[in-house]
Amino acid sequence: MTPLSFHRKAIFLFTTNAALQLHSINPANAFAPIDHSRVLTRINTAKKTASRILPISNSAVVNGDVGSTDSPKAWECDEDANCVQVDACDDEKCRTTLDVRIHGEWYDLSGWRKAHPAGSHWIDWYDGRDATEVMDAFHSEKARAMYQRLPKSDPVTSKQLEKDAEPDSDIQIAFRTLRDQLEQDGWWERDMVHEAKLLGIWGSLVVGAIATAHSVPALSIMLTALAMTNAGWLGHDYIHGVDKFSDKMRMFAAVAAGLGPTWWSDKHNKHHALTNEMGVDEDVATDPFLFTWAPDPKHDSPLRKIQHLIFFIPFSFLFALWRFDTMKVAISAVEEKRPGAKKELYALLAHYFIMMSVLPFGVWVPAVFISGLMSALIVTPTHQSEELFEEYQPDFVRAQFESTRNAVTTNPFSEWLWGGMQYQLEHHLFPSMPRSKYPKLKPILQKFAAENNVPGGYRESGEFEILKMNWELYKNVAESDPVPGAPYSRGHGQLGAINLGLSPAAGGVGGFTP
Repeated sequence: MTPLSFHRKAIFLFTTNAALQLHSINPANAFAPIDHSRVLTRINTAKKTASRILPISNSAVVNGDVGSTDSPKAWECDEDANCVQVDACDDEKCRTTLDVRIHGEWYDLSGWRKAHPAGSHWIDWYDGRDATEVMDAFHSEKARAMYQRLPKSDPVTSKQLEKDAEPDSDIQIAFRTLRDQLEQDGWWERDMVHEAKLLGIWGSLVVGAIATAHSVPALSIMLTALAMTNAGWLGHDYIHGVDKFSDKMRMFAAVAAGLGPTWWSDKHNKHHALTNEMGVDEDVATDPFLFTWAPDPKHDSPLRKIQHLIFFIPFSFLFALWRFDTMKVAISAVEEKRPGAKKELYALLAHYFIMMSVLPFGVWVPAVFISGLMSALIVTPTHQSEELFEEYQPDFVRAQFESTRNAVTTNPFSEWLWGGMQYQLEHHLFPSMPRSKYPKLKPILQKFAAENNVPGGYRESGEFEILKMNWELYKNVAESDPVPGAPYSRGHGQLGAINLGLSPAAGGVGGFTP
């Protein structure tokens, strides 16, 4: 291909994709007319951005070092964020531009996306957007230092993106100050005495379940269900954690609960980052069995009319579904050669081998469904009754306050059973913080909400009241008529949601298609 034809193809690919991305099919604009002025703006931006993959006059950058080249260049990075410029890939499956803002600086992550340990879909989702809070929330200090070594977006592109992107809100700026202070004060230091108590309780439940499996099977079933739910909360804390102890305990959920870290991270972290975003957050996409809003007629189900009467049935299947999805993702991860995939699969197989060896079929199978019911009753009401968003929320902090309601427990058993999920807001704003810190963090966030005039403030209700609110939501939706044009709830997975057009990176996973 001649340099001129390459230039033309590059500009065509970027301009076409910019127009498609601008009017992507998302819940907010799926039925709105095209804003042609914005289309032209993004096309012009894309033309400028396309110049980055055209020949760079006798220079190439290697993490800041300059070399020589005479051909079109793109970035290629390894897992340690060491990036070099290589010959641009003239292929539809290659991304040659992907710009994300972190702490006020735009970075070109086109070469980093494939090396990103958690998968490329995360970076694709934030193309042209700010990812500061998400970067801080989910990453260790080491990872947060690494991104600063990544290539910065070129000045022309950065200037245009800064004009198009939402500016940081006062709430976001205040939150970053709060986070810095909490880090300085050691809030991420894990209380090992507390961890020993929690692990001791879990171990006692397991021993009790095994001891009564044949003599008192009904008791064994309940103890097993409690152990499974407890293991899920412990594993949840360790998978989110960024401290050394969490690293060592990362496979706890796989061995003790049959839940894989890869599946959990892929699915659950997206729920954290894009909470209650319709069509994106799979935690509110529970149809066709449970609908959280009145659907479009073409996506409706007869079950919706009785969902408030049968909700406990799909709730009971939650843990079984998680286990099934875990195995699918674990096998796929091995096939894709994702880091640690084989170790994770072996841990899952060990879980089933041990469980089937020490517990009768008639004990562990019912326990899975009882555990599912308990888990669902805990995880669903803290979000589903709050605001649901039809479009992307650029202010991560405000969105978490508006989409989350805490549960106030009434006794020590409930405080333990909820596994830290009663402090849902604390967890969503600081997911990597050990859950033992959340009770003391509560008054700090209440004060933050009041001082920064957060809409709706700090939301909480009693543990039974919040369950009632969730049931009333199901009842109201059951009695509602379908709504033509209502947002589609299911993204068919993270990559599918992006390609459905629910992200400015639509088309990026499968390549730019002219």
